[in-house]
Amino acid sequence: MSATKTKVQSIIDENPVAVFSKSYCPYCRSAKQLLSDSGAKFYAIELDQVDDGSAIQSTLADITGQSTVPNIFIGQKHIGGNSELQGKKKDLPNLLKTAGAV
Repeated sequence: MSATKTKVQSIIDENPVAVFSKSYCPYCRSAKQLLSDSGAKFYAIELDQVDDGSAIQSTLADITGQSTVPNIFIGQKHIGGNSELQGKKKDLPNLLKTAGAV
């Protein structure tokens, strides 16, 4: 397993909510805002601000089939991007509770 894949997997495994994001992305901001408003404790990594960001994004595409950000995991399960997260607004409190993120 590559170092990048190991890093990505440990971020997913060690955090109840992991958001792979870019600091300038409005969809990422929207997703992080919803999580914040929901009281979620989440880990966000800004791929445009880390040296291996493009490698991480490429690894996420291999793992999830999704090459865009935000790329969101709750309870180690891939949720998708911002529109998928927004679509789960009603279920979000339960998802976060189950994941131990609130």
